[in-house]
Amino acid sequence: MKPIPSAFSLGIRRGNLEIRQFARQRESVVFTLLFPVILLAIFGSVFKDTIAPGVTFSQYFLAGMIASGLVNTGFQALAITIPLERDFGALKRLRGTPMPASSYFIGKAILIFVSMVIQILLLLGFGILFFGVELPTDINKWITFTWLVLLGSACSTALGIAFSIVPKSGRGASAVVSPIVIILQFFSGVFFVFTQLPSWMQQVASIFPLKWLTQGMRSVFLPDSFASQEVAKSWETGKTVVILLVWLAIGIFFSVRKFKWDRD
Repeated sequence: MKPIPSAFSLGIRRGNLEIRQFARQRESVVFTLLFPVILLAIFGSVFKDTIAPGVTFSQYFLAGMIASGLVNTGFQALAITIPLERDFGALKRLRGTPMPASSYFIGKAILIFVSMVIQILLLLGFGILFFGVELPTDINKWITFTWLVLLGSACSTALGIAFSIVPKSGRGASAVVSPIVIILQFFSGVFFVFTQLPSWMQQVASIFPLKWLTQGMRSVFLPDSFASQEVAKSWETGKTVVILLVWLAIGIFFSVRKFKWDRD
């Protein structure tokens, strides 16, 4: 008799299935993976000025788009697709199988992480080839980049699953989720230099994780001298870790306690 697979093992299998299902949806693949690259092409072509010594707008925008991509690929995608799966009855059928609920969440996390890695590689490749973006040479910056991606991915995934209970239906999910993400992008310094935004926008953005992800990515891809251009005159790396961990805990709590498998 074969041993019963563990929840983690089933989660890996579920992740492989999620990736195959996602790959079959060509429109979703193009929008999810290429939309940030398209935005980089547009903004990088329009704004060619230097915003600080040794820092072009393209370099600044690339850091913001990588951070924003973590939110788009994780939070936005899950908060929209899960209500659709709920409407179609897919979640109810899954709940009726022996597969643990945790395996479903692991599968989603794998899909989001793989999508994010591909998206980041596309952004970096495009930035290097067409806008002359220089990659950091300091190993410590790449260590920071790695934990930002891992923690940002986990945080975005957990919050996306948690927020999926808010839309009343799958058809209306995009109308609820997309405006929130767009507003946060404007408030968090993705499209504009953060310190040039009104102070009230800065204060609102500081509550949410995207602002800290963009600031963290700037610490990786911009020279250390640019830290003096930040609101606190430093990268605030420790504070970034704490705030992302708090939001991760909030996302996990609501994902576990409030997640809905079928429509009310």
